[in-house]
Amino acid sequence: MTVLVGTSGWQYRDWRGTFYPPDVPQRRWLEHYARQFGTVENNGTFYRLPPRETFAGWRDRVGGDFVMTVKASRYLTHVRRLRDPAEPVRRLLDAAAARG
Repeated sequence: MTVLVGTSGWQYRDWRGTFYPPDVPQRRWLEHYARQFGTVENNGTFYRLPPRETFAGWRDRVGGDFVMTVKASRYLTHVRRLRDPAEPVRRLLDAAAARG
């Protein structure tokens, strides 16, 4: 069994100077994070579905073994309460499967 350890998100300003060295620009935090952990939960997808290019960019910035868990949209989970999930799930999977 493989156990991956990570956090819920990587974009926390309070982590600058403790987890992120002061000389690492915020635009490079994901790369720094991926060198320390094997996985992260992407919380941003809960609020807004990023374009395919964003997913591809994240993929290009982390190693091939890195696992990014993508949180389902609040529209699907809280507004629709998982009713008729086919179309929202398809959109999420299509965007997340984008290749750089």
